[in-house]
Amino acid sequence: MTINDIWFDLKDGRRALLRSPTDEDIDGTLDYLYKSAGETEFIIRYPEECGKYTPEGEKKLFEQMNASPNEAMMVCVVDGKVAGNCEITFFKPLKTRHRAVIGIALLKEFWGLGIGTRMFGEMIRLAEARECVTQIELEFTEGNDRARHLYEKMGFRIAGIHPNAVRLKDGTQRNMYLMIKEIKR
Repeated sequence: MTINDIWFDLKDGRRALLRSPTDEDIDGTLDYLYKSAGETEFIIRYPEECGKYTPEGEKKLFEQMNASPNEAMMVCVVDGKVAGNCEITFFKPLKTRHRAVIGIALLKEFWGLGIGTRMFGEMIRLAEARECVTQIELEFTEGNDRARHLYEKMGFRIAGIHPNAVRLKDGTQRNMYLMIKEIKR
């Protein structure tokens, strides 16, 4: 599904644009994927795993997401640079179509500027617009207190734990936490 342009002011006074990804975002998205993977241990991939992402693959993904009635992706562009993205997927089977899953990541230089809050707010509005959706879900890695704070601020609560779901290169294992936000109907 496509997301129309949404302009808003960042906490530092700059303007940011949220919208569905376009072909002009391919290079910036590839750069963002690689950089974000190296900036924090809370992203599920390492930078060297980003080689599987190609311009052709991103173009296909963007087209698929923009055409899908059950998925949406938005990028945030600041000063012509892809700062991050956010995705939501709505479950299709009858038994699970009341659920949606959301994910987000931002480059570190854009943390704390209000982008995550705004992107989450827009994705929550998409979920609320679907009468059948009563629950939005996400996962975060143990120790990612910044993300947890954002998710709790947006109305999510911890609903479960996946022990030792992440294993870092140094052997350290981290739990993943499932969070949900219930949409009251």
